[in-house]
Amino acid sequence: MGKTRKKKPGSLETKQDAKDDLVFKALSNADRRKMLDSIRESPKTTGDMCDAIPRLDRCTVMLHLKVLEAADLIIAKKKGRCRWNYLNVAPIQRIYNRWIKDYAQPAAELLTQLKDQLESASLDDLGNASP
Repeated sequence: MGKTRKKKPGSLETKQDAKDDLVFKALSNADRRKMLDSIRESPKTTGDMCDAIPRLDRCTVMLHLKVLEAADLIIAKKKGRCRWNYLNVAPIQRIYNRWIKDYAQPAAELLTQLKDQLESASLDDLGNASP
């Protein structure tokens, strides 16, 4: 969270890489993913988050929320005595654009080719079937 990593000499890591690392770290924990799922439905107070995962105490929930906030996955707004947590989808979209979309494209193309070949083979089999 508050730690800053020192770059190794010759490291090509950029600020964006460091931000992405925070997102991956935040998403690596099942409880934090559950919190994000809950916030995706609608903004939640910290108390709501505690109720959503009753096995965690309030202090632990707050630590998880701080990790999510450091990764910019949530935006916290204080309203009166309540702290409201809102989902920020921008970092997830950035990860999708950088990592998932480009890697998924070749697999999707292969699946489309396979589907076309299977359908073509099925039609050929139907045409060659004898009564």
